[in-house]
Amino acid sequence: MLEDLIQDEGFAKVMKNNIAQLIVYLFEKDKNFGILCNISDVDFSPELPEEILSQFHNMTLFFLAGYTFETARIEADNLVFEAGFGADNFGSVVNVPLLSIVQIIIDEQPVLINLAKYKKKEQESTTKKVDQEGVENSMNMFLSNPDNAKFLK
Repeated sequence: MLEDLIQDEGFAKVMKNNIAQLIVYLFEKDKNFGILCNISDVDFSPELPEEILSQFHNMTLFFLAGYTFETARIEADNLVFEAGFGADNFGSVVNVPLLSIVQIIIDEQPVLINLAKYKKKEQESTTKKVDQEGVENSMNMFLSNPDNAKFLK
């Protein structure tokens, strides 16, 4: 029963909205916070060197404070912030999908726990299928008009 709920698209939308609203609220209150997230869903730009990336655990905690907090923002369905990593403070823009955030933490206490399962790969394949169907429907409409035959030589 719980497994069905956490994989439900509607439940994921509710959790994503809750995560976004809480983060915006924390921004407004100027309150530093941490996010525990699935590192496999996180994008870095520029990519981190392998010696830094290899030190992350599957579930990684990012703490947003100081410059990192000041640069943090929500874009589309992602939390985006700048951070420095490693001994040389290698700078990168971090892009975290909201649904890959498992916990939001303040003062070492979780204030939000996300149980929704993030489905990035399924969303991309659905979009590609819809796009392909649209192209096929468009071509069929084009070919069904006899006046368009002059364009097909």
